[in-house]
Amino acid sequence: MTASGERGPPPRILLRGRPGVGKTTVVVRLAERLRAAGVPVAGFLTREVRRGPARTGFLVEDLRGPKAVLADVRIPGPVRVGRYGVDVAAFERIALPALAAAPPGAVVLLDELGRMELASERFRAAVEGLLGEPVPVVATIHVHRHPFTDALAGRPDVEVVEVTPGNRDRLPEQLAARLQGPSG
Repeated sequence: MTASGERGPPPRILLRGRPGVGKTTVVVRLAERLRAAGVPVAGFLTREVRRGPARTGFLVEDLRGPKAVLADVRIPGPVRVGRYGVDVAAFERIALPALAAAPPGAVVLLDELGRMELASERFRAAVEGLLGEPVPVVATIHVHRHPFTDALAGRPDVEVVEVTPGNRDRLPEQLAARLQGPSG
């Protein structure tokens, strides 16, 4: 709260890090801590799909349970990111309702704002709309540059936190404490 007793703006945090550093793990553990403290969460996770040792795709999973294939090496396209075909419609069927379903007092968790997810114009518009609402948002982004995430990171109401092997185990607890505080 401010000195006059007003609440400050809700936290808007982008967790940026290299692939494999543990951004998704931070978000999963943060969701667990928030739920354990009685704070509602909304949003989605992106998880790897593996067949044996090889990564073959990604799932998108609403924090309430529904999931779908986001991308797979066997999807022909037309949207492709690297060797993966992206199913934009399947992603939108899961991610857009997950954003719209945030109950009052919820923290919205977005894992992640990457090239596959940002292939959806509807999703980009939903993220921009979400940042216009008075809700706390935590999202993961890659270190690789993208015009959309670069613009988000440059907003004055957004804080960028680098996820590293040295801080990734402490971040869920630190972020949960901030998000449960009086201003968020």
